[in-house]
This record gives sequence, structure tokens and C-alpha cells, in this order.
Amino acid sequence: MRRPGPRRRNVPAAASGTDPQGAWSNTRLLLLFMVVNFADKAVLGLAGPDIMRDLGLGREEFGTAQSAFFALFSLSAVGVSLLTRRVPTTVLLLVMALLWSLAQLPMLWTAAGFGTLVATRVLLGAAEGPAAPVAVHHLYGWFPQRDRTLPTAVLMVGAAAGVAVAAPVLSAVIAWWGWRWSFGLVGLAGIAWAAVWLRRGGQGPLAPGPPDRDAGTGAGTAGSAGPAPGPALHRILLSPTVLSAVLGCFAAYWHMSSQLTWVPDYLRTDLGWTGTLAGAAVAAGALANGAVLLGHGLWERRSARHADRVPRLPSGAGAGLLMVVAAGAVAVFAAAEPLWVRLPMLVGPMALSAVMMTVAQTACGRIVPAARRGPVLGLVVGVASLGGVLAPVLLGRVIDAAPTAVAGYERAWLLTAALLAVSGACAAVFLRPERDARRLGVPADTAPAPGVHVV
Repeated sequence: MRRPGPRRRNVPAAASGTDPQGAWSNTRLLLLFMVVNFADKAVLGLAGPDIMRDLGLGREEFGTAQSAFFALFSLSAVGVSLLTRRVPTTVLLLVMALLWSLAQLPMLWTAAGFGTLVATRVLLGAAEGPAAPVAVHHLYGWFPQRDRTLPTAVLMVGAAAGVAVAAPVLSAVIAWWGWRWSFGLVGLAGIAWAAVWLRRGGQGPLAPGPPDRDAGTGAGTAGSAGPAPGPALHRILLSPTVLSAVLGCFAAYWHMSSQLTWVPDYLRTDLGWTGTLAGAAVAAGALANGAVLLGHGLWERRSARHADRVPRLPSGAGAGLLMVVAAGAVAVFAAAEPLWVRLPMLVGPMALSAVMMTVAQTACGRIVPAARRGPVLGLVVGVASLGGVLAPVLLGRVIDAAPTAVAGYERAWLLTAALLAVSGACAAVFLRPERDARRLGVPADTAPAPGVHVV
């Protein structure tokens, strides 16, 4: 008879470099979370021409309604992210999904006009503001630092997939049942996601523990708050990595918001495209964003595993250069005359700016102790998302102030290209998470979570 072997400690897969149990299940659910999130954002732009016609709105008023989405977006992103130290992220994600879904449904009421539209967009933005930082913080509870780029990229793919799925589906809904049902559909989709998350969502083994518990015991789990708070918050927030990440994300949010708001209107009113065709073009651009994000995530994972053999640019330098390329593509989209030259920019190199959202989140997560990660990511997204606040209304004014809509759109796209170029250059020079992590004394979050045993 075989003698029983010694008890062995089972190191969680997150610590050993492979996927922990439930990690990719949570990643897939959060991917769907971001799909619904960005479908919510896209619906107003897709229904824009119909809403402006039915409610009698000008472009500046419509831009104001779009910017209303971001009125409380930043404050909510910061405030709710601070709660991640005391409230489980599973609960926060559930509440957010329910709130933003319920915010869409009043627009089904036929008497709902401009005031209701603005009020529901404010509520929607308040509910969606913390979505990305809280989702990323939750995800990092399942993966150690060296394995985070790919799941972060998958999460950000949800943004592109949300637009890619929403554009043709919601365009068809608008054509068949009217623009009000496009709001109703995304609201119902969010409620369905919340029902699934309630049953299947879970905390990861590297999630930080409650600070009170950790302070009382004098020890914490790997990735928990622990007894030492780490570097002062102002040193983290004023580091070159965080500052350049905020600027890069500001430009990326500006670019994303301007495309969601004004590309459908531009294609329909200035090029004479149908709503269905414009929706297909927007979907193609979103698919390009998703392909770029996923391809970048796979490349980063491969590079990390072969870092000792394959030289590569620092992540900030690579992402910054990609933003500069995207800036050039936006400039071509604005100024080139032949349509066959301009449209490939929309579904190709313009998508490269999306990489900054993945790189900035991962870089900021690297230089922040786990106990402070949620609040810092919330601050980064809260400040950066001001780009989404300003782009719709300011570009709407630029378009309306021009002699013609075509001239206005050209000026708007060139302004966007300049912002992308400047922020990309800053990221290429200053976004260095490993250097700043060493300077701040923040180790990589790779230790195993204790307490998991097998016989």
C-alpha cells in the first residue's frame, strides 16, 4: 500500500504565471460588462441625426447632451474608486450595471424630451464613470503584474466590441422601431448582465483585503493593504508615469468621444450615407480598435515571456509612438480629398490611439501598492475622462462656427490630431513604469496568496 505523500502547498496559478481558477471566467464577464458599457455610450451618437430632427436640436445642443454624460463621470470615477478599499468590487460592479441600465429606460417614454435626455445622460455617466477603473482593479485581483497586459487588453477590447456590436444592431433597431428603442435595448442588456454577474462574479486571490482587517492583524494577503501604506500618494500622482498616462488617456478619451459623437453625423449629413451604412463604418472602426488592443496584448505577453532574449522598446515609448501614428491618420482623414484615402484611416491606423488605454492602466497599476490601486486608477480615469467631457461640446462649437459643416469637421479632426501627437510624444518620453516603481520602492505584485492547500 502506498504511503500518503506529504501535504503540499498549492501555489495559486496567478502566482505561478498561469491563469488562476476563475480568472478567465471573470475576464470574460468583464469583457461583456465593457461591451454593454460602450454600447450605452455609442447609442446617442448612432441615434444623433434622428434625435436632432425629432427634438429640434442644433449640433451645439446635441454636443451639450453628449457632454452631459461626463458631467459627473469624473467625480464618480474618483469617489466610487475610493470605496474599493472597503466595498468588494463584485458589489460595486453589480450596482453600477443596474444603475446605468435603469438610466436608459426613461427614454422609451414618448414624452421624454431634451430635458429628460440630459438628465438621464448625467445619471448614466455617474453610474459608468467608475466602470473601467473598478473593473481593472477587480481583474488585477486575479492576475499578477507580469500577466496583466493581456487581460487588460481583453477588457479594453470590450470597448471596441461594444461599439462594433452596437453600431449595426442599434442602427437596425433605430431604422425598424425608432431611436427610443435603441435606449431600451441597451438598458435591458445591462440588466441581463447584472443577473449573470450576481451568480458568477467573484473576488480574486490577489485582491487587497479590507484595511481594517489588515491593520488589526499586522499582516495581509499578497496584494492586500498590509501594514505599510507605501509611498505618499502625492509622489505617485506626480510621477512622470502617472502624469504622462493621464495626458495620454485624456487624448484617447477625446478621440474616442469625438468619434462616437460626430463620425455618424459626419458620414450621414456630409457624405449622404444612410444610417445603416454609417453604422457599418463605425462598427468597422471599432473592430479595428479591438484588433489593435488584442494584438498589442498578445504581443506584450509574448515579449514579457521572452524579455531576456528579445530587446524591445519600453511600453510607454511604444504606445506614445503609436499615438503619433494615429495623429497622422486623423490628419489624413481630415484633409485628404479622395474618399478612398480617408476611409481606410477610420478603420486602420486611427485605431492605434486605443493602445494608450491599456498601457496607461497597466503602467499606473505597476507603480501603485495594491491597497491604493483602486483609488489611483479612479483618479487617473476621472481626470483623463475630462477629454470625453470637452470633445463633444467644443468640437460641436468648432463645427457650427465654421463657414460650412465640411470645413468645421476638418478643423475638428485637425485639432484632435494635434492633441494626439503632443500627448503621444510626452508618453514616449516620460511613461516609464518600471523606472518609477523602483524610485518609489513599489515591488511587483507577484507573491502567492496564502491559505490554499491540497493533500
